[in-house]
Amino acid sequence: MRPVDPFDDASTARAVIDDRGAVARWGVGARRLLGYDAHEVLGRPAAALLAQPDALAAVVGPRWSGDLALRHRDGRTVSVHLLALRRPPRGDRAEWRVAVRPDHSELDPPDDVVTAAALDQSPCPMLVCDERLRLRWINDRMAELIDLPDHEVRGLRITDIGVRRENAEVEELVAEVLATGRARDIEGYVRPSGLDRAAGMLTRIAPLTDGSGRVRGACLTGHDFTEHYLARERLQLVNEASVRIGTTLDVTRTAQELADVCVPSLADFVSVDLLDSQESGEAPTELAAPVELRRAAHHSVDPGNPMAVMKPGHTEVYPATSPQADSLVAGRTIVATVASGRLDQWLNWNRTRGERVKEFGVHSTMSVPIQARGQTLGVAVFTRYRRPDPFTPDDVLLAEEITARAAVCIDNARRFSRERETALALQRSLLPRSLPRTAAVEAASRYLPAARAGVGGDWFDVIPLSGMRVAMVVGDVVGHGIQASATMGRLRTAVRTLADIDLAPDELLTHLDDLVVRLSAEAGNEGSPGEVGATCLYAVYDPVSRRCTLARAGHPAPVMLTPGGAVREVDLPAGPPLGLGGLPFESAELALPEGSVLSLFTDGLIESRERDVDASHALLCEALAVPSDSLDETCDRLLQALLPPAGSSDDVALLLARTLGLPASQVATWDIPADPALVAPVRKQVVQQLDRWDLSEASFTAELVVSELVTNAIRYGARPIRLRLIHDETTLICEVSDTNHTAPHLRRAKTWDEGGRGLLLVAQLTQRWGSRHTAEGKTIWAEIGLLDEE
Repeated sequence: MRPVDPFDDASTARAVIDDRGAVARWGVGARRLLGYDAHEVLGRPAAALLAQPDALAAVVGPRWSGDLALRHRDGRTVSVHLLALRRPPRGDRAEWRVAVRPDHSELDPPDDVVTAAALDQSPCPMLVCDERLRLRWINDRMAELIDLPDHEVRGLRITDIGVRRENAEVEELVAEVLATGRARDIEGYVRPSGLDRAAGMLTRIAPLTDGSGRVRGACLTGHDFTEHYLARERLQLVNEASVRIGTTLDVTRTAQELADVCVPSLADFVSVDLLDSQESGEAPTELAAPVELRRAAHHSVDPGNPMAVMKPGHTEVYPATSPQADSLVAGRTIVATVASGRLDQWLNWNRTRGERVKEFGVHSTMSVPIQARGQTLGVAVFTRYRRPDPFTPDDVLLAEEITARAAVCIDNARRFSRERETALALQRSLLPRSLPRTAAVEAASRYLPAARAGVGGDWFDVIPLSGMRVAMVVGDVVGHGIQASATMGRLRTAVRTLADIDLAPDELLTHLDDLVVRLSAEAGNEGSPGEVGATCLYAVYDPVSRRCTLARAGHPAPVMLTPGGAVREVDLPAGPPLGLGGLPFESAELALPEGSVLSLFTDGLIESRERDVDASHALLCEALAVPSDSLDETCDRLLQALLPPAGSSDDVALLLARTLGLPASQVATWDIPADPALVAPVRKQVVQQLDRWDLSEASFTAELVVSELVTNAIRYGARPIRLRLIHDETTLICEVSDTNHTAPHLRRAKTWDEGGRGLLLVAQLTQRWGSRHTAEGKTIWAEIGLLDEE
């Protein structure tokens, strides 16, 4: 139930005067007191109603009370006691609310001396309203709170003695109690006029009844429970801080959460400045003024943080006379107030800050070091200018408790950042810095660490093989962090080593599986197995035959774009993940026309919470099919199409390879009879072929290499024997194949040995040489650098 409009109450004269001094509202009681109807006074100067027009010329402040002589409509003078309250501005205007205390005998205080004395001496503030919401009596404690004596407010209403919102709410509750006859309890944190501090007040409004049970009024009693209220607020703020601070492992976000939690519950403005970490990643252990700090976050009760002098991310050097440096050097909380004079001393070091502090009326500052695990990380400065109360010892304890919680979160975030940066540096050092340029493929790659989980064990590689072939590999180690990166590095090295001996893809994965099993055993302790696991896709492409052999171990199948624009997933046996041990792997072979694009990737690219794998594959195919001459552009388009703006929840490795082909004119092949006497004619054919290729400069070396390899094949190999020459712009490759599976090895011939010098000579004359096993036997190969021959 809402109370009756006070301006309809004829027992009390009320009026509203705007900031221009004109009457803006005229109550029924005012008409009864002075005889003027509303239309006679509205919009006219209020001074015309005074017997002495300049009687209120010296009125200042938000409230005034005193005796005045008013002019009645019939010309006589009416003496009244008037209470005037200045309302807060509404829009761009303010106004005064004026009430005249009625003088009625029925409003006199109780005549029971004992009862009146007991009520007046009560430590609790009390007031009594009649059934018309008029104040009948207040005790001395209530008079102190409202800073008005009993005789000046008797007959007025609660909204007449205060313009705060709380006054109107209390009056509505009093009206409700009068209407229902049921008591109400309310609590709040208010600042009465008679106190220099805010107070927690528990208020009980109880109905007053006569002998017949009729409600004749209401009694309002207040209990000051400020200490309990503040203790509860502090506990609630600590609980809120434990929930809101440290939601992420981001230093800046954590600092901002600290500032946000404390405004406005503890301070009107909070700034958080952090020390920059040293090269070791740790904060400096010894501090001395001046101190250089970086603004991490700040927050204010005013939108836009107008009190802030420095923007987040900027640094500033704080001298010894600043609150930041003083508390950091001292290692404890320091509170400064205007009354103590220390705040003025702090303001002298920076003119801009001093002007900003005076502009906002800062009266109390608290500087709290941010410390965790024996290290000082920075400082939080709490400032009050809107709240009139200075910081108390309890506020200091509260700020230190919240800051300590935030310090642990900031330190955790820093440690995570250092670990993530270390893992990322390790990961990038283990991944290829650039992909090799080969005659087999044109390649581009991308690696993105997980947005939240950090660096993982995804990797990719392009490995040149013999015979102009190239191996392409993409793998994924289970887990994240340094351990996953280290395991990835070991697997990548193993793949390169196995690739150098030219193992078939399925055989390579078998050896790699054995390695992961051993790594898992080494990772375990006290008899428990380790948790090392990985997936891998390995492919070998031959630009001469334009065929590709692939095998995978629990890894997503690649997607292929043909030169005609068709996109499809390669049909490839899945194979078990690495680390299970004992299970076979199968390979598949397919033809790749020149210009085909092969897309190899880890599961982080296609697995998402927003969509299933099939939908991701469709997006991948759609993005891959868009025509583009640049593989780097295609990589970026794939990542943009498949990954959310905030980043993937798992790390992503992507490798795109566009196949190239060697023309038949760059390859020459001969079938060699098993007759040592025919080696000389073979050398002559090689020289002639090099002349046709305009590679005469390499003829001498090629003759020696061919002679040695063909002679060894005839002497120790098995028929049929085949010689093949392959060249591109930089390399000439000599290959001799036979059906004997025994591979030669390089050895050092002694002085008296008749043989053993041939392969040593080949190793000296060529860039590199080696052998690879094939289904039919073996191939011995040697690479001659053409650029060195020029």
